[in-house]
Amino acid sequence: MNIKKITTILVLSFLGFIPFLQAQETYKEVLETEYVPIDKELFSTIVALDKEYFDAYNSCDMEKQKSLYDEDLEFFHDKGGLSTSKQDVLTAIEENICGKVRRTLLDGSIEVYPIKDYGAIEIGYHKFYNNQEPNAESKASKFILVWKNEDGKWLITKVISLH
Repeated sequence: MNIKKITTILVLSFLGFIPFLQAQETYKEVLETEYVPIDKELFSTIVALDKEYFDAYNSCDMEKQKSLYDEDLEFFHDKGGLSTSKQDVLTAIEENICGKVRRTLLDGSIEVYPIKDYGAIEIGYHKFYNNQEPNAESKASKFILVWKNEDGKWLITKVISLH
């Protein structure tokens, strides 16, 4: 290959790389932008519901958890797969979580986005602590909850749990 062809390939490769760099910069700027709730009242409602649900989760209040899950629940877990049975999810929590695991929310991590004529999406970070291994390190993981508002009653319809 001659030097002219090599130069042309390098120039074209570099020109193709410029939009990529610009896109990366834009994405970086988005990541550095502080989250501001679109709807502060909705944000407060969802944050309170998050606390209500996870207080029940941490204290093994199965009836409260059951009341906050929709009958058509979809629970996506990156390691455990998909569960579409509300009862199976509740049974798994009761057998594997109750008295064994505690969840804490990373302060300031929740973002809430309204979904027109449906409800809201909650995105945040939390940590889980194994009560049998109190000195074990816990890493933050991302979660996404889809909340449906049915005549003023909020229900979790989808959970995406990433570790």
